[in-house]
Amino acid sequence: EAAVAWEPNKPLVIEDVQVAPPQAGEVRVKILFTALCHTDAYTWSGKDPEGLFPCILGHEAAGGHRIVESVGEGVTEVQPGDHVIPCYQAECKECKFCKSGKTNLCGKVRSATGVGVMMNDRKSRFSVNGKPIYHFMGTSTFSQYTVVHDVSVAKIDPIAPLNKVCLLGCGVPTGLGAVWNTAKVEAGSIVAIFGLGTVGLAVAEGAKAAGASRIIAKNFGVTEFVNPKDHEKPIQQVLVDLTDGGVDYSFECIGNVSVMRAALECCHKGWGTSVIVGVAASGQEISTRPFQLVTGRVWKGTAFGGFKSRSQVPWLVEKYLKKEIKVDEYITHNLTLAEINRAFDLMHEGGCLRCVLDCQV
Repeated sequence: EAAVAWEPNKPLVIEDVQVAPPQAGEVRVKILFTALCHTDAYTWSGKDPEGLFPCILGHEAAGGHRIVESVGEGVTEVQPGDHVIPCYQAECKECKFCKSGKTNLCGKVRSATGVGVMMNDRKSRFSVNGKPIYHFMGTSTFSQYTVVHDVSVAKIDPIAPLNKVCLLGCGVPTGLGAVWNTAKVEAGSIVAIFGLGTVGLAVAEGAKAAGASRIIAKNFGVTEFVNPKDHEKPIQQVLVDLTDGGVDYSFECIGNVSVMRAALECCHKGWGTSVIVGVAASGQEISTRPFQLVTGRVWKGTAFGGFKSRSQVPWLVEKYLKKEIKVDEYITHNLTLAEINRAFDLMHEGGCLRCVLDCQV
């Protein structure tokens, strides 16, 4: 069974889907638990220029028991029975990007995953009554079984609870890594966070762990909260006034281009760094006065928090098992795959951080 998005903005439909065997360099995974992320909703809305229909969405999941169900020719790093987290950010360890040591972006399978197919034959492994169904982000986890490239699965400790660590496939690492890898926040820093969903709260947790002295947002280690609606001045000016010239680091975790500008402009002259984490809608552009950058501010972006998926997701799982990072606290709801439309309603109502779906009930 899988939740199929037949067309934009129409309810997902639970269908009996045929999932073909894995070909060379592919892995078929039994998905036990998957969580919902705003990126899924963005594509489902029809606003994503890369969105393809019909498709199986989902990219934050984990598989267990006989998780890796079968592997294709040439697959050596995982075998049937392994516990894995599918990763939308691949890591082949061989391409120009992977070898550079400068980025976690990988170029090996992007040309296929970006158009909803597998690299081997440029075809889908999903079908309903013979009709092909596109893949999504190289993962398609809103399904009881999925097929992914072997460069897109991270093998993890089998004792990790899969209904929790599925969150380490996207949101939590994105927030933590934005702080630790992209911004490299130092102890004593002043940090501002725009947007307090799962990613923004993970930024707060990462900033606290890094020793930030002031974290302006709310909850999860945050020291103070500012509501833009309480002020007549632009929020960037409010923060500059509040922090004697601006914050050391800011993080935009919404995907709103006007907020991205505010996040940059609340940074301190000479050294302030703003990291764009949120994904803006297609066609949106960012703007600021060039003088903001001439006078020493830095604008950066991050994908998956700069973490290398196959190498570092297992490390994040170990940190969770040692209680060095939070995961459970982000999970506010638990439903089943059959209840997926209700789960998206909860997300849009604003009372939900992460909803985890049991795919095998």
